[in-house]
Amino acid sequence: MKILQLTNKIPFPPRDGGAIATLNISLGLQALGHDITILGMNTSKHYTDLSKLPDYISNSIDIREVKTHTHINFADAFINLLFSRLPYTGTRFFTEEYSRILVKLLNEKNFDVVQIEGLYMCYYIPLIKKHSKALVAFRAHNLEHEIWERVANQDSSFLRKIYLKNLSLRIKRFKNQILNTYDLLIPITQRDALIFEQMGNIRPICVIPAGLDKEKFLNYHGNKISPNVFFIGTLDWFPNQEGLVWFIDHVWDKIIEKHKEIEFHVAGRNAPEWLRKMLESKPGVFFHGEVDDAAEFMQKSAIMIAPLFSGSGMRVKVIEGMAMGKAIITTSVGAEGIPVENGKNIFIEDEPYNFAVKLNHLIENKKLFDDIGKNAVKFVAENFDNHKISSKLADFYQSHLS
Repeated sequence: MKILQLTNKIPFPPRDGGAIATLNISLGLQALGHDITILGMNTSKHYTDLSKLPDYISNSIDIREVKTHTHINFADAFINLLFSRLPYTGTRFFTEEYSRILVKLLNEKNFDVVQIEGLYMCYYIPLIKKHSKALVAFRAHNLEHEIWERVANQDSSFLRKIYLKNLSLRIKRFKNQILNTYDLLIPITQRDALIFEQMGNIRPICVIPAGLDKEKFLNYHGNKISPNVFFIGTLDWFPNQEGLVWFIDHVWDKIIEKHKEIEFHVAGRNAPEWLRKMLESKPGVFFHGEVDDAAEFMQKSAIMIAPLFSGSGMRVKVIEGMAMGKAIITTSVGAEGIPVENGKNIFIEDEPYNFAVKLNHLIENKKLFDDIGKNAVKFVAENFDNHKISSKLADFYQSHLS
C-alpha cells in the first residue's frame, strides 16, 4: 500500500507522545513493505532539519516538509473569539501553502490511504476527498476537547476558566462537524473509541495504540542502580506542570522526611522559569532540563511517578517506563486508556496521602519494585509491540481496500 500521513509537526526527534506514536507506526508499516510518505508542518516551535535525519528514517520514509508559522497571535485569537465558532488552537494549522503542497502530492502519488494524525489535520479532509480516491483514516491521538475541559476545571482563574471552557466547547463542536467525514477511525485507546461511538461515529474503527520497539529497551531491564524517583515530560504542557506541582506540594515532603537520602530527578524541555526555581529550591530535588537521551535518564532510577489530573489519550512515557521495567505510580488520569492492573504492573493513587504511602513502600521494598517492574515489561511486550500493532493496522486497511 501507498500511505500518506498528514502531521502538524515533523515527528522527529520523537520526544513526545504524539511524535512517538506517529513515527513508530510509520516505521512499523514501512518494515512490513508499505510505501510511507509524511507531509509534515515544520514549525518554528518544533523545527527539524530534514538533512540531519538519521539514515534509518531518511532511507525508509519519504518525509516532505511545509514550513509553517503556527505561533499564537493574541490579536488573531481575540478576533477568532469574537467572530468565529471554530477553535483558534486548530485554525492555525489550516494554511494555503500546506493545502497547495498537499494537492500537488495527491496528484503526484496514487495513495491508497491518507492517514490524518490528530484532530486539527481534519481541516484537510474536503481537500483530500476532492483530489484523491484514497481512503481517509483519522487517527485520533486523544480527545482534544476533554484535555481543555479538564484543564479548565483545575484552573483557579475565573476568566481563564471561562475561556478554556469556551475553547473546549468549540473543539467538541468541530469534532462533531468532522464526525464520519473520514472513511476509517483509528483511536489510540479503547476508551476513546467508545466515546467516539457515543458521539455518533458510524465508520469502521480499529484501536491502534502507540507501539514501542521492544529491542530499544532490552538493555535497560533490571538495571536499576537505586530506588530514586524520577519524572520526565514536556514541561510547557499544563497537565505536566500541574501534576509536578501537586507532587512537590503534597507528596514530596512526606517522602523526604522519612527517607532523607532519596533523590527526585526531573527532566523535561521548555520548563518555565517559575517551575525551574520551584524545583531547584526543594531539598532532594534535582532538575536536569532537557536530556539528550530519555532512556538513559530513566535507567538511572527505579521508581517513576506520573501524577496527572488533566490531559487525554494515552501517556506514552508511562508505557516507555513500563517497558524499561520501572515501578510506576500514577493517577487515574495518568493510567487512562492503558489496560493496566493496579498493584500488579503499576500503582494508581489519586490522593496525596495514599500516593506517599505507596511511594514510601516501594522505596523500602526492593522486591516489590522489582516484581512490579517485571510484570510491567511483560505487559508491554504483550500489548504494545510495534510490529504487532503495525500489522493489525495494515490488515485493517487491506480489508477495506479489497
